[in-house]
Amino acid sequence: MSPVLAMDATPWARRLNGAVKVALFAAFAVALIVPLDHLEGKAMGARAPLFVASAVVVPLLGRRRGWHPHAHIGDALLSAPFLLDTLGNLLGIYDSFAATDDVLHAVNWVLLVAAFHAFRFRTVFDRRDALLLGYGFGAVAIVWWEALEWVASEDGLGGAGGLSLTYGDTIGDLVMSSTGGLLGSWLGLRLFAAAPLASKS
Repeated sequence: MSPVLAMDATPWARRLNGAVKVALFAAFAVALIVPLDHLEGKAMGARAPLFVASAVVVPLLGRRRGWHPHAHIGDALLSAPFLLDTLGNLLGIYDSFAATDDVLHAVNWVLLVAAFHAFRFRTVFDRRDALLLGYGFGAVAIVWWEALEWVASEDGLGGAGGLSLTYGDTIGDLVMSSTGGLLGSWLGLRLFAAAPLASKS
């Protein structure tokens, strides 16, 4: 059994996954329902489908494919970045601390790429090029994330006027996220990949 499958079978993994999901739904419900001035222009309405999808796609896919045990570790890691982003907006941390966006871009991509490896190493045991594969996944993910933010801002989707996107901000996000993705790939490889077989002498 792979290390990540063994982790997924533990009660703590199930509890962690449940806690992340409950916190995400609760935080997003507050963000959408309670009229908070500091959420004006943060495009919470436009974010809702993607953020909710992050919490439901793995259970739906796992049920369809008959995953046993459920991919609790990958599921929690996939939802965690969306929880942190929601809390950052809900609690006004983005507006209070200028470095929040950069820090969360790095941290969230650590989690996202670690999630990629948590899913991958449930069934794949080949470690070759895994570090670069995860790094590439994270790099592609941040390019598309920035593209979606730009579209939301340009079209005013969900009240996205307050995203304050600039060229410098986009470049900073790309650098911080791809760096976090590299760290997440290294951590995912260390935590979730099976130990390489000893080579024969």
